[in-house]
Amino acid sequence: MNQAHIAFWLKEFERFTTAVVANGEVPDSELSLSILNDKRRIVCCDGALQKLLSINIIPDVVVGDGDSMDREELSRHNIPYHADRSEEYNDLQKALKYCMANGYDDVLLLGCGGLREDHFIANLSILVMYSEKMRLAMLTEHGVFNVMRGTSMFRSVPGLQVSVFPRNLHTKLSFSGLKYPVNNRSFNWLWEGSLNEAVGDAFTVEADDEEPVVVYRVL
Repeated sequence: MNQAHIAFWLKEFERFTTAVVANGEVPDSELSLSILNDKRRIVCCDGALQKLLSINIIPDVVVGDGDSMDREELSRHNIPYHADRSEEYNDLQKALKYCMANGYDDVLLLGCGGLREDHFIANLSILVMYSEKMRLAMLTEHGVFNVMRGTSMFRSVPGLQVSVFPRNLHTKLSFSGLKYPVNNRSFNWLWEGSLNEAVGDAFTVEADDEEPVVVYRVL
């Protein structure tokens, strides 16, 4: 990824003042490291602590049940720990609940992809669920997931790869600014909105209801 591309995405993410890091793939790309070193607040799921420390990132707080955490590292780096021993939620949800309780409303999720695919699907579902309560985006090492309702415009560059996934297959979608336009159409299968391409510096996705729609842009 060249510097112009990194600058494009950093501009996209500047609204997110908090980063939540989950225990998936280590966020060690140049883009992820730029974000984590950008003096934003970092909330770390307890299982991801060692991964962050391995890339020389010290979080502002660690959240979780403590089962997979090295307390000596907490003490060594003087990192606050917020215990949440609820068995009803996973660590990513606990971190998001911590953010909501503290008024952190603009959150970028990292470390949610890679490793186990079932964990990733669950994390993607959590992204959709909590996007009703706060502004969220998910950055993996390969792309960016946003959740929209109604109509949204997205920044792009010509050739940027785009996929659109409605939660409700009855939702009628329209795309403009993409190579393969869609006009007031509902899908039978999720794959039907995938593998599109931006033709300019922005594109628009319009839905005929307020059901969540996931928009994915490849890095």
